[in-house]
Parts: sequence; C-alpha cells; structure tokens
Amino acid sequence: MYLCQRAVTTALWCNFLVFSLKFGVWLASSSHVMLAEVVHSVADFANQALLAYGLSSSRRAPDAIHPYGYSKERFVWSLISAVGIFCLGSGATIVHGVQNLWTSHPPANIQYAALVIGGSFIIEGASLVVAIQAVRKGAAAEGMKVRDYVWRGHDPTSVAVMTEDGAAVTGLAIAAVSLVAVNTTGNAIYDPIGSIIVGNLLGMVAIFLIQRNRHALIGRAMDDHDMEKVLHFLKNDPVVDSLYDCKSEVIGPGFFRFKAEIDFNGVVVVQNYLNRTGRVEWARQFREAAKEKDDTALLKIMSNYGEEVVTALGSEVDRLEKEIQELVPGIRHVDIEAHNPTGPTP
Repeated sequence: MYLCQRAVTTALWCNFLVFSLKFGVWLASSSHVMLAEVVHSVADFANQALLAYGLSSSRRAPDAIHPYGYSKERFVWSLISAVGIFCLGSGATIVHGVQNLWTSHPPANIQYAALVIGGSFIIEGASLVVAIQAVRKGAAAEGMKVRDYVWRGHDPTSVAVMTEDGAAVTGLAIAAVSLVAVNTTGNAIYDPIGSIIVGNLLGMVAIFLIQRNRHALIGRAMDDHDMEKVLHFLKNDPVVDSLYDCKSEVIGPGFFRFKAEIDFNGVVVVQNYLNRTGRVEWARQFREAAKEKDDTALLKIMSNYGEEVVTALGSEVDRLEKEIQELVPGIRHVDIEAHNPTGPTP
C-alpha cells in the first residue's frame, strides 16, 4: 500500500511540473504536438488526483452499509481515471490533430520545445521508475511475474500509474521525433501527425485500464493457484465428505472472500467431539436414562447431546475458516455453509 501511494503521489507532482513546462512552451511555439502533450499532462494530472482520492477512500473501515469495507472504491476511481484518459487525453488529442492536418504551420521557438521535452522526459522517467518498483513489489507480494501481475494482479492502481507514466515517456519520444521531422524536412504536417499518434497511444492505454478495472468491479475470482490450495485442503480434511458451490471474489487489492457449501461427515464430527469431551460420561447418562420407564429423561439427554453436537459442528466450521485464512492470508472473509441434501437421508 505504501509503495502504491508513493507511486501515485510522485506521479501527481511530476505531472503537475511537466504540465507547467509544456504549457509555457506551447504558448511560445503553438505546436500541435506540444498541445497534445499539454492535454496529455492535464489528463495525467487529473487521473493521478483521482487515483490518490481512490486510495484514500478505500482505507475507510467497514460499516453497516458496506460490511466488507470500501477496498473496491479504488477500482471505481481507477476506472473513472481510465475513462478520462480515453475522452480527454485520447479523443481531444486525435480530434485536434486531424483538424490541423491541412492547415498546420511549422511551430515557432522549436528549440524551447526540445528543451522541455528533454526535461519532461527525465521527470516522467523518474516517476516511471517509482511506479515500476511499486508494480514489482506488488507482483512479489502475490507470487506472480511482473508480466502476469500487469494483466491479472489484484491492484490496478499501481499498474495504472506505471502504464500512464510509460505512455507519457513514449508520448514525449513521439513528440520529439515529430518536431525533429518538422525541423529537418520543413513539412509542418509531421506536427499534427505526432498529435494523432500520441492520441492513439493514450486510447490503447485507456482501453487496457478500463478492462482491468472492469474485471475488478464485477467480482473477479481469486487466482486459480490459491483456489486450488483451499479446495485441496478442504477435500482432504476428515470432517468434509463433499464440497458444493465453491466461489471466491476479490474484494480489494490482495483481499478475497471465499464461500463453500460442505457436506459434513457426521461420524467424524461426533468422534472429534467425544475425543475432546470424553465418551464415558455421555455413555453413563444414556444408560441411566434408558433404565427409566418414562422417556422424559432419555429425551432430555438426547436434546442435550444434540445441542452439543451442533456446537461441535460450529467449532469445526470455525476451525476450517481459521485454517483457510492461515493457508491464504489474503482471504479476509470465509463463509462456510452446511450443504442441504436434496434427497431423504436413508
């Protein structure tokens, strides 16, 4: 969480600094590709602000309205951030570039643009390094390769920062190539073409991030490896006869909910209970109650015994839940239900 917050904060202030530099150069040069980079930086700054708010909101404690907490709120703001990139960053940039394809003029003060692109590259590069560190730490924490974590990791926030910073660095390279082409050939069309390319780059990043957050919001299952560990443990526990309707859901970055219906082995549950409490006393009480001519005493002993067996079943459920959480620490909530057989018991 700390590294993710650090990556977002670093990107936020780096983007603000870069935006200020780009805006000043755009005013001096009127370059279309520099305007695209200004819009790009505005979108990035706004998106990092949304991500920072999402991180802050996701830390709120569970309450009566949201008993599982607010961890998914970061996914909401990450999704809004991605939509912002698509609409403001990609859409506006492409439209502006297309509009100026046939009316563009060579930008003035191109040397200032070159200096700002170089400085911005260094600043954005530093922010990208911090974001990559956060992604690597997140991948290590989940036991995944970085590539797999980018596509399937449970925290899209750090991935969003890394991809946005990566797009920013790539966009600056495109802007530099565009301005060099204009300066070398004298043909101003390379300026709006650079703007269009940057816009398409942002569009691809936005679509990727929208997909990542969409999967998180609609309730994605936890990794197959962790799920298999839990199912293997349950199937090999003596009190479990069968498993039904096993489900999992990501409720936050690295936080999961697991649910299963279990057909319990009643014989093992009772044996475990008697091993803990002793058989002799219950056997004595049943023998003495059976000697009575009235069944009242026997029914009372049977009721008491049934109550104890139900309590013993609850203890087994508590034990299974605790051991599941120890097996996969990310599982914060375990819901185990006794399976209700559809047919009559023989």
